[in-house]
Amino acid sequence: MDPECSQLLPALCAVLADPRQPMADDTCLEKLLDWFKTITEAGSSLLLLQENPCLVELLCHVLKPQDLSSRVLSFSLRLTGVFAAQEDCFQYLQQGELLPRLFGEAGPLGGAAWTAPTVRSGWIQGLRSLAQHPSALHFLADCGAVDTIFSLQGDSSLFVASAAGQLLVHILSLSMRGLAEGPPGLQADDWPPCAQKIVGHIEESLRSTATPQITQALNVLTTTFSHCHDPWTQVLWVRLHPLVAALLEKDPVPAAHSLVDLLLSVARSPGLSSSSCGLWETLAQTVSHLSPTQAGLLALGILKLQDCPQALRAQAFAVLLQPLACVLKATAQGPGPSGLLDSTAADSVTADMLPPSKAACVGLLCRTLAHLELLLPLPQRPCPWPQVPLLGAAVTLLQLCGGSGSPASDAGRQLCALLLGCVRVQRAALDFLGTLSQETGPPELVTQVFAVLLEYLRSPDSSPTVLKKAFQATFRWLLSSPRTPGCSDLDSDAVLFLRELLPVLQKRLCSPCWEVRDSSLEFLTQMTRRWGGQAGFRHALLASEVPRLTEQLLRDPESYVRASAVTAMGQLSSQGLCVPSAGPEHPGGQQSLLGELLHILSADSEGFPRRAVMQVFTQWLRDSHADVVGDTEQFVAGVLQVAGQDLDWEVRAQGLELALVFLEQTLGPSRSHCPYAVTPPVAAPAGPLTQALQSLCRVRLFEFAFRALFDCDRPVAQKSCDLLLLLRAKTASSSSLQEPRSSPDVASVEAALQRWRAGDQAQPLGDLEPEVVLAVLRSMDLEGLRGALAESSDHVEKSPQSLLQDMLATVGIRGENEADCY
Repeated sequence: MDPECSQLLPALCAVLADPRQPMADDTCLEKLLDWFKTITEAGSSLLLLQENPCLVELLCHVLKPQDLSSRVLSFSLRLTGVFAAQEDCFQYLQQGELLPRLFGEAGPLGGAAWTAPTVRSGWIQGLRSLAQHPSALHFLADCGAVDTIFSLQGDSSLFVASAAGQLLVHILSLSMRGLAEGPPGLQADDWPPCAQKIVGHIEESLRSTATPQITQALNVLTTTFSHCHDPWTQVLWVRLHPLVAALLEKDPVPAAHSLVDLLLSVARSPGLSSSSCGLWETLAQTVSHLSPTQAGLLALGILKLQDCPQALRAQAFAVLLQPLACVLKATAQGPGPSGLLDSTAADSVTADMLPPSKAACVGLLCRTLAHLELLLPLPQRPCPWPQVPLLGAAVTLLQLCGGSGSPASDAGRQLCALLLGCVRVQRAALDFLGTLSQETGPPELVTQVFAVLLEYLRSPDSSPTVLKKAFQATFRWLLSSPRTPGCSDLDSDAVLFLRELLPVLQKRLCSPCWEVRDSSLEFLTQMTRRWGGQAGFRHALLASEVPRLTEQLLRDPESYVRASAVTAMGQLSSQGLCVPSAGPEHPGGQQSLLGELLHILSADSEGFPRRAVMQVFTQWLRDSHADVVGDTEQFVAGVLQVAGQDLDWEVRAQGLELALVFLEQTLGPSRSHCPYAVTPPVAAPAGPLTQALQSLCRVRLFEFAFRALFDCDRPVAQKSCDLLLLLRAKTASSSSLQEPRSSPDVASVEAALQRWRAGDQAQPLGDLEPEVVLAVLRSMDLEGLRGALAESSDHVEKSPQSLLQDMLATVGIRGENEADCY
């Protein structure tokens, strides 16, 4: 510990021990505890206490009967655990009876402070830190702490209850760690005392008729098998397996969710999954005993396992598919299997197996669709994958929810009434339908997919979120539409669908709901980016009103829509699909899109459209857009001038990205994007380099970058620093452009930069010459500035000494001003 901190520590300990003093906030106490953890991890806790006796005095003082803050008491318990984690310090504190008085019956356990969850949590965390060595195990057994931990598993505070269960797992693992003769036997006498007590409590809880106790035991076991993989865990499972399996004999199965978590954690444990301990049989029994609502998560977990018997996988997949099989059964137009399950399982499926209540039925279907969506991209998914019946089930669900389904059976009509207009199922089914686009399907079924998607896009009843997901699913299915191998063009059927889709898109672009307009623009941008160069798409789009409507949305009242319209128009223009319209302020003439976007950049009151304009301009410059290549310097100069005055730091940062693109186009691309890569300088011809630097000077790129270097927003300054370092590296080998540092021009620029750094950026740099710029760059410590920018904004105030001073200063200020309006 630093001498300065040692001098401040007694005063701080006195403040913490005095209940009359106003208390520091929890953040300061957490930082203080982290500091002590750092000290004890690097050195001796015993030496720390001997050199700073005020710490022991603080721990002793909190035991006196007084109205001490619960936060200070909790902090003291945790601090004691940090010190006692080292065995010699543990013995030192034990000699003074400090540990039993803090953690035993004579401590906070019997006082009024125990009613505060903060104190109970501090007690548990203190013991968690303390329990690191054999001496701690004897102490826990002697002071009765384990029994208290048992009771805290049912604490009213979920944080305390969870921490208590985790502490039991830690104590069990610690007690088994020292077994030199290998794993214990199945008999209780073969286990260490602490382990005997914990395992005995778990066995008693599993035999209980109270579901909360069973849940606590299952949660402890789940944590144990998730974090401990030593050989003794296999013995523990063999010992407790009969009690876990006996839970399946109860109706209903108690704590089903916790039981599923336990079985999956055991199955994933490397020491248990392949052993002959009855695990697979128990999993199979559990899948068959649980209801479909409860069994879905277990079935998904089984199918994700790498090493699992095929029969169990088939059983789990059948359980997962059962709700969709019921849907297909209820809506079938005639007898016969749906193809989703094998004939034996399909015969036993009836529509009545779905829950009768709307909430339960909707929840089951949404979970089923979500589980199957997670399963589809996995390499261990079931094979063969029932793509066709799953597609049919997704389409059927969407038809039922949209009101276009016409089931013939009573069960189907009842299901239709339950699901009609259900947004939850619509969203889940559209997500699943989009995921199914990764696979193929028969043409007639794909036609049904596009038909139901078009139905949702047309429907006035589709909510904005449903419509957004319908657009996403439509794009994914268009991507997967059949086409010639090696060709990304849309096939003829997709182009026909597109001609039906574009009138719908036109209507959605005029929607009174801004979320719908925004989703429509995003969909248009995606399609244009993908198929903007394809003849069929171009003809269909140009024959529609979509480009004109998109241009009108540049002036939408909602900023999110204006931003999306900017992005869409930028993409349309890049593909030559932009049809500018006559503006009201330019009657008889055509507005330039470039001018319109520049107006948005300089005049829009919201940041989102301005950011979108900068991203479009950067991409246009990168792609050599027709509106840019005519006079690139004028374009870059105009954009940088406007961006440099923007109050949004993301706009200024994007301006630096545009400047970087122009710099690389002018000087050549950088050979390494890693700022720490060592690249030898390559000599560049002086003539072309001078011309390139003059071009950079004409667009005032250097003034823009230097101004950004001293930006109050750190990301902007960092980006500018990287750009200037890149420029300096590119020009490092050019000796013909060297300028003496004593030049009056160099001194003038450096003086101006000093004023800019101090906050006075009113005076511009004026016209700069390449030699002056390079001389200024070589004189600047850009590496040091980059290092300073990489540090956190509070790095100076994060020192332990500063923390102690702040805590003491806070007490002093509040002591002089007792009436604190805050």
